[in-house]
Amino acid sequence: MVNLCDLKKEPQINYPTFWDYKVIFEVHIKASEIFQEILGQREYKFEHSNSSASGKYQSYLLNVYVDSKKDRLDIFDKLKVKAKFVL
Repeated sequence: MVNLCDLKKEPQINYPTFWDYKVIFEVHIKASEIFQEILGQREYKFEHSNSSASGKYQSYLLNVYVDSKKDRLDIFDKLKVKAKFVL
């Protein structure tokens, strides 16, 4: 059984670690260029994961080595500026 009070707590993440982001771009955006611009020499890999039925969007699974919570959230914020959605 899950204790509902535990669901309100922040998850415990041990850093450094690899972190996965699901990033969704409009189809005309070159994801590889955006990832290189944001992540530079950082260790990362990505793969195309899906295209929308309408063909308007494409999603990618991005795996990045992060050093801390701040680092993880900074990357998330940078991705949000360039992408349609980031999960």
